[in-house]
Amino acid sequence: MSQVITEIPVQLENRDRQSVAFRLFLTIPIALFVGAFGSSTNDAAAAAAGFLMVPPILTLLFLGIYPSYCLAFNKSFLNLNTRMAAYFALLTDKYPTIEDSEMVTITYPEIEDGRSLNRGLPLVKWLLAIPLYVVGLVYTVYAGALVIISWFTIVFGGNMSASAADVIVRTIQFWNRVWGYAIILVTDEYPSFSL
Repeated sequence: MSQVITEIPVQLENRDRQSVAFRLFLTIPIALFVGAFGSSTNDAAAAAAGFLMVPPILTLLFLGIYPSYCLAFNKSFLNLNTRMAAYFALLTDKYPTIEDSEMVTITYPEIEDGRSLNRGLPLVKWLLAIPLYVVGLVYTVYAGALVIISWFTIVFGGNMSASAADVIVRTIQFWNRVWGYAIILVTDEYPSFSL
């Protein structure tokens, strides 16, 4: 299997109730940092996706390679987003750093400088991924509801449900597989729809 594999250690017990209570506000600085990569246009998500996708698409299409500096940036950016998501989704009380850390582990498929990737497929991956986006939206709504419920259980009880944490982690893993396929273009293997 050559998809992006994400591992997130979850802290279920002895949670920091105070940091969880104010998690939305505590996430703002790291969210601003991540958002700064797309601040050159009104649509930050489109700018960030273009920043991550356009250079690899062009070099894969015309040269058949994935530039190492683009690959390193895209991997680091996905790692940072995953650390931020894990913190925001209450999976840990450890604040995400902007430098690489062991807070999450993401394993990428070996792409041999892009030579193993299909040269023309990056032009249509975003289109082929539309069903994944729809399913992912449903997963995200479900996981979001579990984050809200978990917020209450942590603030008032100090612990997080293992079943809620499992769904939230699997949702993040799903989106990382989709990003690996359609956004950062590190695999040609179509991601599974399952959590």
